[in-house]
Amino acid sequence: MNPKELNRRGALRMAATAALAGTAAGCASTSPTAPARRPLAFDDPIWNREVSARLEAFADPKKFVYGSVTGVVTGVRDGEKVRPLMRFEVFSTIRVVRQPDASYQRLCREVVFYRSLETGQLMDEWDNPYTGERVKVVDVANDPYNYVISDFYPQPPSYGGLNKETRPRRPYIRNWHMLDAHTVGLESDIHLMYPSAMQPEKWPRESPGKMTRTSEMFRYSIRRADLENAELDNIPYQGVWNRITPWLPWMLMDQAPGHILYAGSMTARQNLDFFPKDVLQRVRERHARYLVAPEKVEGPSLSSLERYALEQTPAAPRAAKKP
Repeated sequence: MNPKELNRRGALRMAATAALAGTAAGCASTSPTAPARRPLAFDDPIWNREVSARLEAFADPKKFVYGSVTGVVTGVRDGEKVRPLMRFEVFSTIRVVRQPDASYQRLCREVVFYRSLETGQLMDEWDNPYTGERVKVVDVANDPYNYVISDFYPQPPSYGGLNKETRPRRPYIRNWHMLDAHTVGLESDIHLMYPSAMQPEKWPRESPGKMTRTSEMFRYSIRRADLENAELDNIPYQGVWNRITPWLPWMLMDQAPGHILYAGSMTARQNLDFFPKDVLQRVRERHARYLVAPEKVEGPSLSSLERYALEQTPAAPRAAKKP
């Protein structure tokens, strides 16, 4: 083989090698890269702060999420089984805004509607099976309900100064656990007892008595990959929400023994696609302001019980039964 042929073959091999290298480089430049990773750090208060803010809403304050809870309201009395009374629908809008000290101000407004067990329709009146009385249904409309997410636990809500409980300052290390290799669970509970906003002397039909006792229990289920994805601005979750509370004031239970238990499925959504049409229609008709999350703190944070005392008037005494 002459030198010219050798040179020609060598040139062809070099060209082929260069072409393969170029193809490989092209594939590497177009293939997707793994997202930046945020390792699980359950015992780190700053990690807890950052992922909690992203569970609540978007880290970007220009965006907000729509909170949803749907479930059943049951009545609990001694000496009888728990009784399903009605269904409920929660619609909320939630935003978080980072503060100069690196904490996040959580900003929320929420409504709760009640649905008939029998018809499935949203209700304006309800037949109370305990009293035999037809009563007016009062929507919950809480605007606002806010708190601060930092690397320390917040103090319990004061509800306009009624709840004076304070707790020692402690790092924000929440109750996380692994449900399986790919799923993380989170438990978050609060239990309160404080003077009632509806004292029996003024609100004999609506009042729970001198004191109000409430509990809320949240259970989250979160994909591990989402918690570890440092590029996610909002971390999706599914979960369960339970609330123990006095009889709903509009039930007009006359301070009878017993209480209410809410049990529902909860999530947060980035759009309105999966909300029931009648819920969205009622929000637009009665509470259009609630379609957008607050942008700043406006007014004190109250529960539905304190807001009822501010916005409603005491019911007339129950009519005496005929002999």
